[in-house]
Amino acid sequence: MALEDRNRVVVLEDRVENISGAEFPLSFGDQDVPFTLKSFKDSFDIKIIRLTPTDIEFDLIGVDASIANALRRILIAEIPTMAIEKVYMINNTGIIQDEVLAHRLGLIPINANPDDFLWKRVDEQPTDQNTIVFKMEVACSQNRDAAPGETDPKVKYINSAVYSSQLVWDPRGDQEERFAMNPIKPVHDDILITKLRPGHEIICELHCEKGVGKDHAKFSPVATASYRLLPDIQILEDITGEDAELFRDCFPPGVVEIVKEKGVKKAKVVNPRKDTVSREVLRHKQFEGKVRLTRVRDHFIFNVESTGIIAPEKLISQAMDVLIEKCDIAKAALVQATKGSSEEDEE
Repeated sequence: MALEDRNRVVVLEDRVENISGAEFPLSFGDQDVPFTLKSFKDSFDIKIIRLTPTDIEFDLIGVDASIANALRRILIAEIPTMAIEKVYMINNTGIIQDEVLAHRLGLIPINANPDDFLWKRVDEQPTDQNTIVFKMEVACSQNRDAAPGETDPKVKYINSAVYSSQLVWDPRGDQEERFAMNPIKPVHDDILITKLRPGHEIICELHCEKGVGKDHAKFSPVATASYRLLPDIQILEDITGEDAELFRDCFPPGVVEIVKEKGVKKAKVVNPRKDTVSREVLRHKQFEGKVRLTRVRDHFIFNVESTGIIAPEKLISQAMDVLIEKCDIAKAALVQATKGSSEEDEE
């Protein structure tokens, strides 16, 4: 297999070829590419493409799919956060049942640094070191100032909709002093929890604990964490004239542009990362043998959206730390297993 083909997944009209089928990374049938730390350092790279307070897009280059997927799974399931774990319902006369309301409350992201709190064991009592307490007391009533013919519930009633902003933090112990500069509250104030009508009332106490996404999705610090391979569109023969315009229209805007060379319109790939690999171009007979759709096997485009609890750039750093810790544990277990096997052979 040619070196350039080893690093490409080929997309055909009805199938995908050259996908990873080897049991071990960097193995291609009967050909092995020896791994060296120097070659890994030369090829490995991380490029941050876009960064906002809640989103990050970055390229992870020079690693196997198993590493990229491990990073994705860690982001979803193994970075701790604080979330509502217990809801003590004192009174609920609204239309949503207690257990459904408790579930909706649990999914509200809480703006609290998990590093400031301890893990709480099942048999352990709540303290100011392992628990955050919120209270919510909301009652719906008629708005006496509303016009007689008013139909908008937000005007006609008071507290017709209950939002996350109505969760009130109840500091315990020294929490008020510890978090004076950054009071604990929901990340977003406009999350709709439920709707009420006159006579409905909700009174409850909520306890937040530290947890990870593999225990419950409410602890996951990301809304989405996904990756895709970088598309690589190879034009094998010049595509000119009206065919060039048709070729451009087969891809999302910005992937292909029309340039003029010696007065002739010619298709040119300018930004393949915008391509969705729809394979639309392969439906047209005039492009048969003129274009090759591939994806770069070791170039991963990551998109991570934080729930707002932890900044996206910190999420990536923490996920890397967890991955390194897993490698250290696996390495120590391998050394121990090898040592035990050696001792048995000597006996």
